[in-house]
This record gives sequence, C-alpha cells and structure tokens, in this order.
Amino acid sequence: MRITAVTCVKNEGPFLIEWIAFNRVIGVTDFLFYSNDCTDGTAELLDALAARNVVSHLPNPAEGRNYQMEALKHSRTRKIVKRADWVWIADVDEFLNIHVGQGTIPELIQACHNPKAISVTFQFFANAGIERFVDEPVISQFEHSHNPDIWTDQTSIEVKTLIRKDFPVKYYGAHRPFLKPGISKNERPLWTDGSGQEAPWKFRTAANKNRLRKFPAKGVRKFATLNHYALRSLDSYLVKNDRGDVNRENRTFDDSYWRERNDPAFHDVSIQKYLPRLRAEMKALMAD
Repeated sequence: MRITAVTCVKNEGPFLIEWIAFNRVIGVTDFLFYSNDCTDGTAELLDALAARNVVSHLPNPAEGRNYQMEALKHSRTRKIVKRADWVWIADVDEFLNIHVGQGTIPELIQACHNPKAISVTFQFFANAGIERFVDEPVISQFEHSHNPDIWTDQTSIEVKTLIRKDFPVKYYGAHRPFLKPGISKNERPLWTDGSGQEAPWKFRTAANKNRLRKFPAKGVRKFATLNHYALRSLDSYLVKNDRGDVNRENRTFDDSYWRERNDPAFHDVSIQKYLPRLRAEMKALMAD
C-alpha cells in the first residue's frame, strides 16, 4: 500500500526528522513537501533528504499568497500523489495517533471498513508551562490536552482526512476533500470518522453554515485521534508567531490562539507507545 503525505512548511527545521520518522512508523511510504521563505535550514534539510530519496521537495508554487491551497492543487499533478493508494494531508505539528493493532494506517483503514475517506478529529495538546525548546521528540514532551470527550467547541470543527485514490474529489482542502458536483445518492463514497462511523452528510457536502467543518466530537476517536501540538514550547511558539501561517499570509498566532489551545485538563500519553519505534527510525534517518 502506497501512502503519500503532503505538507507545506516554513521554518520547521527542528521538527522535520521526528515528523517524517513518525509517519514512516505508522505506514506512510512517500512524502511531498512544499516549502516557502525558509530561513532556518528547512529547505536545505529537505533537499538533503530528497537527495537520499527519503522525501520529494518542491518550492511552493503559489503565485498569490494562499500557499497551502495552491500547493495542494499542484500536488494532484505529481506522480507521487497520482500513484498513491491513499493521500494524507497534514501539518508538521500534527501526529496521527492510531488506537488499533500496532498503530498503523493500514490497520486504521481496516478497522473503518476500508472507506474512501477517514476524517480524524483534533486533540489540542497544551504548552503546560514548558518554556524552553528541547531537542527531544515532541510526542515525549507534551502530555496534557483538553478532554476530547467533553471539550467539543473547537474539536468539532477541526479534522484532517485520509483520502483513498478513488475518492470522487473536486479538490483537496487542507482539512478534508471536496466532492465532485452531481454525485448521485448511490455513488456517495463511504466516509467515516475515527471510530468507523459514517461522517455527517452536511459535513461531507460542506453544507454547514459558512462551510464550517462541524463534526460531532464525542465518540469519534475509538480508532484514531489527531494529536495537534500547535503550541509546543514557548520558545517554539514565538518562532511560529514570527513565521506566520503557512496556509495564508497575514494570519497571526496571537494570544487568543494560544488561550484556545492551552487547556491542560486531560493527561494523555497514549501516543508514547510509538516512542521506541520512533527513536529507531529517527536514528536511521540521521545515520548519515
């Protein structure tokens, strides 16, 4: 099974190796990175990894300033995406925490009955008072989040989606694919949440008001959760704030963004089951 991860980056150098290694552990076979305006060695590191055939790396093709959407549009023309059985669109601060079997994407797909799309809800991990950047895996440092079963206001509108190659896609969104128009009822693709339940129809058709990704949060993480380390350490957050949003220019990460995501009420170390495999994969990537 070929699984291609597509992502856009700007100044994410310290976190690339962990993210690539983690996704290899869960079953990703190919990586397509788009970068723009990097000043911290991100582009050079990706070029070095590309020279070893670990990733594919391209400059972001955006002619305007909507970096992510233009990159996703471009990605559909690339062989690495066209030949994939599944496409995984995610950011470098997002980690797919799979709760079945050995925690791999093929096992998640099987648990969800081989649908054409799986939308997994976010679990925002808090800063929890960590100030300094430490060169250790992010998933080993940040252990507190909102309670994903009761804290639903934000999680209910944030998902990321695995997309099967035969999904009737009009275009890729950063969080979910959009259906081709004119799909008849009997042609509707099976599209599930992280518990293998069918995703709400209004969500699938983007029919919610203002096209919000409104999605019930409770009971949707039986098989998988998307751990989102949007804040990391205070040091890293300041860099992120200076960098700006990779999705669209002029969006800032201010104190409201911080407050909304810095809820440490729930202790969750379930993702740390991956640490032995992650460290081994990171060591292999760093070997030369």
